[in-house]
Amino acid sequence: MEASFHWLCLLFFSYVLLLFAQKAIVHLWWKPKRTQKHFWKQGIRGPKYHFLFGNLKEIASFTTPLLSRPLPFSHDILPRVLPFYHHWKKIYGSTFVIWFGPTARVTISDPALIRDIFVLKSESFEKNESPPLVKKLEGDGLLSLKGEKWAHHRKIITPTLYIENLKLMIPMMGKSMREMLDKWSKTSSSKCGKVEIEVSKMFQTLAEDVITRIVFGNSYEDGRAIFELQAQQMVYATEAYQKVFIPGYRFLPTKKNRISWRLDKEVRKSLIKLIEERRKISEDTQVLLSDECPNDLLEVMIKASTSNEYTNSSNITVYDIVEECKTIFFAGKHTTSNLLTWTTILLAMHPQWQELAREEVLSVCGSRDTPSKDDLAKLKTLGMILNESLRLYPPAVAAIRRSKFDTQLGNFKLPKGTELLIPIIAIHHDPTLWGQDANEFNPARFGRGVAQAAKQPMAFMPFGLGARRCIGQNLAVMQAKLAIAMILQRFSFHLSPTYQHAPTILMLLCPQYGAPIIFQKL
Repeated sequence: MEASFHWLCLLFFSYVLLLFAQKAIVHLWWKPKRTQKHFWKQGIRGPKYHFLFGNLKEIASFTTPLLSRPLPFSHDILPRVLPFYHHWKKIYGSTFVIWFGPTARVTISDPALIRDIFVLKSESFEKNESPPLVKKLEGDGLLSLKGEKWAHHRKIITPTLYIENLKLMIPMMGKSMREMLDKWSKTSSSKCGKVEIEVSKMFQTLAEDVITRIVFGNSYEDGRAIFELQAQQMVYATEAYQKVFIPGYRFLPTKKNRISWRLDKEVRKSLIKLIEERRKISEDTQVLLSDECPNDLLEVMIKASTSNEYTNSSNITVYDIVEECKTIFFAGKHTTSNLLTWTTILLAMHPQWQELAREEVLSVCGSRDTPSKDDLAKLKTLGMILNESLRLYPPAVAAIRRSKFDTQLGNFKLPKGTELLIPIIAIHHDPTLWGQDANEFNPARFGRGVAQAAKQPMAFMPFGLGARRCIGQNLAVMQAKLAIAMILQRFSFHLSPTYQHAPTILMLLCPQYGAPIIFQKL
């Protein structure tokens, strides 16, 4: 009897193991091979699928050697930033299929198809999931939410970032910028009017100051301490972003995972405490919002959580508020600081455009006055320069969407679950869309506006397109415009001899070795 029981157990476990092996073979071999044939029949070729890893080893072999050496001072950065796309496009054309593990990704760069993905057929596609450590950092907010919950949150948050509301913050932004420039001036006074600044870190601090006030308003100091913890999380999230995703690895108690868990716990605990304190103050005293930030995000979300306007199923919870605070801080800080950094580098590389922008700023704003909201609207040349910076060095170099069901896209039939890789940086540098000077810094191409800058309006997408366009676009551009204008009022600048031109992806497009710039007082 006992022997029979052991045999039954053995047969059961053998059966389970066989089922598991069968599912693994179907998922890791049979299904990818079938999908590959499906695309080949439609004329979509690509490198062959390899068991389990797909093309990840090949992609790593393209990328790793390039990270060890900088570029010459050229804006032809696609071969360094997306080397696998640059390589395989020459072999298979602009539309090809590659494999990230057993998942098929079809590259799409045709503006007509991009319009379908982001606008006309957007209901057929959804955002893919970020790696777990990255998601902890960026929050389970607007960046990752889907469906009705995403639409509900966006409706609540959007007024905070309306251009008219942001204009009320220009004096505060100007104050933060003046304090930073005063430090530069003081340092330069003892060095013949010159000072070398590593601007990428400096601009992160500036952007963090502004976004913290937007998120927390009159709870600024508490919010700043929370975001210092989140900045530490960024280190571990960046590492995770660059590595192959291994299912279950995030649950292993490795040293880095334990540190990341602790930081996330501290951020969440501190945010919940701050939310509860703000909610209690609002209930007890009906306190007015801070004059510096008339509509801070925290207050807006708390009011939405207690509003009777929505049904219980759509009420904002404390968890939702925590996640949205994390999302707005992450996206707002890094998008703005990267735009400021690359624009400063470009103006340092191209002194003729720096001088044109300075002449405009001095003409409109004078040499010392902080630009007003009306002044910023008149800085057309500076606006063109910012757009050209976003074209050549967009914050996100690619976007990924996943087909929610079997979908027709143009002449292509996409099976459910197919991922689409839209190489934003390749589209921004495409000579067929932007002309033969596509890899040159030429802000004049935006002289007639964004819609007329390229042969197709969909060719410019630094903040995405359609309903999911970056909600912080107005904030990033306004803050960058104000900061660059104020720098131009006080300093001329050029690249430090130690600057190495090495654009690289650290979640967003960053200068690998920083951005040392030499500023000369005017």
